[in-house]
Amino acid sequence: MPMTETNVAVIGRGPIARYVAGAIADAQGLRLTHVLVRTAEPIAFAEGASVVTDAAALEGVDVVADCAGHGGLSDHGEALLSAGCRLITLSAGAFADEALHGRLVGAARRGGGRIEVVAGAVGAVDALSAASVGGLEMVRYVGRKPPAGWRGTPAERHDLEALDAPLVHFEGDAREAALAYPKNANVAATIALAGIGFERTTVQLIADPAATANTHTVDARGAFGAFTATFSANALPDNPRSSALAAMSMARAILDRAGLLVVG
Repeated sequence: MPMTETNVAVIGRGPIARYVAGAIADAQGLRLTHVLVRTAEPIAFAEGASVVTDAAALEGVDVVADCAGHGGLSDHGEALLSAGCRLITLSAGAFADEALHGRLVGAARRGGGRIEVVAGAVGAVDALSAASVGGLEMVRYVGRKPPAGWRGTPAERHDLEALDAPLVHFEGDAREAALAYPKNANVAATIALAGIGFERTTVQLIADPAATANTHTVDARGAFGAFTATFSANALPDNPRSSALAAMSMARAILDRAGLLVVG
């Protein structure tokens, strides 16, 4: 029996959406049918797809890739889940908002939709999620970036440009981190969702003038044993603010929809 084609919609027009669209174009069994954005302007990577501004226009779509950040999930998530869509998102930090979390889960329950949070800019999430089944005692996340990587965040209460040593500018739980650093703490939120929850996941954020890349370290201990995993993240070549691994993670999640052998 021949494999049927999977119709994919992408939310957003930025570098991650562009990367995912490219992966779809190169894959068998996948077709980009819609791009959901705020304004219906021409999009270079959307050739052959419909550019729409309303989630209700996504007829015949099998899976939706949310590449637009927290705003895309907040704007369209409920409508898509209420319509029974399978929604894949990188915006784990949005679930730190308990009201939004409840609305999204409620919409999925009522409409038969499903929310999938992909790992994004960090690995070991599959191991952490598996370990949570047996029970976790401790999960800790440390995010380290060059001072410039914390511009536009509460870290600017310090003189970031004058740093000559690493500065711990945040210590708390994952919910506090995700709400205070909505553009920087998706990783902390992903780890919290995969592991022992927002309140029990401890977070430390560091501005380090010696750092040359963004690094993410996860420590976990539980019935499974213990692990420490550190990831040094490169940015997408055409956008220094977008994690290459985050884009690849979303692309992998979409490619798996047409895969005959899926690992992970």
